[in-house]
Amino acid sequence: MPRTPLPIGTWGEISTRTLKTKKNGKPVKHLAHARFRDHDGKVRAVTATGTTKTAARTALLAKLQNRAKTNHSGDLSTNHTVNHLLDLWERRFEGLVADGTRSPTTLATYRRALKNHVRPAIGELHISEATTQRLDVVLTDIKDHAGAPTARTCRAVISGAMNLAVRYGAITTNPAREVDAIEARPKSSPRALTAEEVTLLNRSLTADEHAVEADLPDLVTFMLATGVRIGEALAVLWNQVDLDAGTVEITHTIARPPGEGLIRKTTKSRTGQRVLSLPTWAAAMLRGRHTPDIHPDAPVFPDTIGCYRDPSNTRRSLRTALSPVGSTARRELGQTLQALRRQNHLSRKQVAQTLGWPQTRIELIETGRIKPTHRLVSTLTKTYGINLDRRPDLLTQLTDAAQPAESDQLAWIHSHALRKTTATALDQAGQTARQIADHLGQAKVSITQDIYMGRRIANPAAAQALEHAFDDHDLR
Repeated sequence: MPRTPLPIGTWGEISTRTLKTKKNGKPVKHLAHARFRDHDGKVRAVTATGTTKTAARTALLAKLQNRAKTNHSGDLSTNHTVNHLLDLWERRFEGLVADGTRSPTTLATYRRALKNHVRPAIGELHISEATTQRLDVVLTDIKDHAGAPTARTCRAVISGAMNLAVRYGAITTNPAREVDAIEARPKSSPRALTAEEVTLLNRSLTADEHAVEADLPDLVTFMLATGVRIGEALAVLWNQVDLDAGTVEITHTIARPPGEGLIRKTTKSRTGQRVLSLPTWAAAMLRGRHTPDIHPDAPVFPDTIGCYRDPSNTRRSLRTALSPVGSTARRELGQTLQALRRQNHLSRKQVAQTLGWPQTRIELIETGRIKPTHRLVSTLTKTYGINLDRRPDLLTQLTDAAQPAESDQLAWIHSHALRKTTATALDQAGQTARQIADHLGQAKVSITQDIYMGRRIANPAAAQALEHAFDDHDLR
């Protein structure tokens, strides 16, 4: 009867023998040997050496285990850990990025989710232990501590890995598929800028020396005129602008994958590659920026040395510009809070980590660029061991700093609000959802309708249509 073959990725009995001895006959080197069945079905000899039998055996075991783990083209079983499955999934995703079918920024986002949330929560489980119930509890916990968007990213990662486990035969169904939908009410309803707010925004940026130095007035004008994302705007080259025809070609975006620096990469999908007609005021702005000696391959919105700008740094500059110092009282309160922080020998980063805030919020408070509230300041002063309600001097400063200022009208604006403003303007002009989606470079019209298109409060045409439809009926 033939011998039963070794299962794929396993090895047979380990044997040892002496390789070298001293003159007195004492062994000084041992060889451990085993036969390993690789994932191509072939059985190969694997060896390792050590100064003792135990050392040689231990070295061989490590070698065999590593061989079984890294050679992943074959079977995957329920006894493998989720970490092993995630390693396989991550390597496959890296291949998709190398092929150009997935974005490197998406890979970076997934890796953060893996490192910070998914692996610590379920990495040491066996695949069979990653049940729907257990995943539901884990994702709910992530949502409670890190927010719904992060939880959705983690669910996408887990679901992708479990799909791979199904394809490899380790499990029959994807346990992440039946996890409850991760929903959360948005912190604030997204809205577009009004015409008055656009005027105020332009006037504020033009009058801000730092905003002008950061080249924000023209950049914001371009984004309002085209509805492009900030990375797409920073990736536009002069050879993509036709000043005579008044058009601009959008084909790339700027990103910074970890460890790679700034790169100019193609848009997520073919839908993102488009040619847009420019309003006359946007074309005039670009003509004013263009000079005869400018290189055709130069970016339209470069950094100070003529290279690509970092989207993250540009967003930070925009946030700072849209949060100007509201009043002298806010500046003075910020300086007081900064002094209290320094007395406690704390950095902004340390305070932000303690409170779970973004570090920029501490900066905005201390520079008087954000409207303070009692809750905000009270939370901050508790970190410094101070009860706000027992400090009349601080309460007086807070009352003065909380008075309304014109700059408060701009503090809510972010780069995506400019994109929504463009979409809403096109919607109000009678453009169809498909036309607006094409202009924004979005493949799914539903996303354009749900997120970017403003809704009219009243629709007189609907009332007229209903009136004619039921005109013959006695509804009065």
